[in-house]
Amino acid sequence: MRPAAIQSRPLHFPLNAYLLAFSGAFLATLVAVPAWRLVCQVRGWVDDPGHRKIHQTPIALAGGPAVFTGMLVVLVVAVTAVHWKWLGPDTVGRLSYGLDRRAFQLLAIFAGAAGMVALGAWDDLRELRPSIKFCGQFLIALLVAAAGVRVTLFVPSLLFSYAITILWILTVTNALNFNDNMNGLCGGLGLIAALVFGLLAARSGQYLVGSLAFLTAGALLGFLPYNFPRASVFLGDSGSHLVGFLLAVLAILPHFYSAKLTHPSRLAVFHPLLVLGVPLLDLASVVWIRTRAGKPFWIGDNQHFSHRLVRTGCSRPAAVLILLTAAAAGGLLSLL
Repeated sequence: MRPAAIQSRPLHFPLNAYLLAFSGAFLATLVAVPAWRLVCQVRGWVDDPGHRKIHQTPIALAGGPAVFTGMLVVLVVAVTAVHWKWLGPDTVGRLSYGLDRRAFQLLAIFAGAAGMVALGAWDDLRELRPSIKFCGQFLIALLVAAAGVRVTLFVPSLLFSYAITILWILTVTNALNFNDNMNGLCGGLGLIAALVFGLLAARSGQYLVGSLAFLTAGALLGFLPYNFPRASVFLGDSGSHLVGFLLAVLAILPHFYSAKLTHPSRLAVFHPLLVLGVPLLDLASVVWIRTRAGKPFWIGDNQHFSHRLVRTGCSRPAAVLILLTAAAAGGLLSLL
């Protein structure tokens, strides 16, 4: 193909690279979960039966470390393959270009992801005060914003950009944390959203963002067989913090609006609200209910969408599938 022809259209990353990111993370996580489950059982990092819990035996809190391990393994392999030019010259060239441009941001994102896993694990083991957990989330969000991963919403103000970015990351992280209340729900919502963000990024030629999204989706798919419909491992706060953080970042990274598009529309920046509609509406709903009842909104109860579906007569797996179907519908609307 002539160079002029290449430059006349977006550089769409080869489909096989997306498949490698997805399948590699899937397999790596599938293997990592049993290993981390054993570590958690030996170390006593488990969720014991108790109030508002339906499991009768301790369940390993291995989901967060396993998902992060699956993603990290593939990232290390990919960077090594690019460095040693194990892939075709076109693939190496495009990956190198993307990694060079986004290297600092990627480092900040994975540092933030590691921080969220550590913060969540600390909360799993010690039950942190909400103020401490919030401060940890805030500092991680600030790190990512300082690295240049920021929302603008067409407002030419650096202060506004920092504020809205931090608010967004805190909101989505806690929305997914709140939705880790039934087997498969948080992981399933994360899987669907990551797939949609990947397709949106790939469609517009943002191959590095697409690869990161498919990497996230593959890792979550590798975790779900151990968590749904019966759970031998839980995500725990470490996992739900990781999922929420990654989805928040994946919603920020793509350029949903650009004047270079054939039919640009500023409304496209609201794609993430459709993709993440279920967890965000659930968060808003329980905060409203708890506030009206005079309760602190961070204290858990049985007022989530999933619990209300169960009270109508749905089984727990059916309630989860209904919410995942709603999430998939929102993602499809975003794609259309």
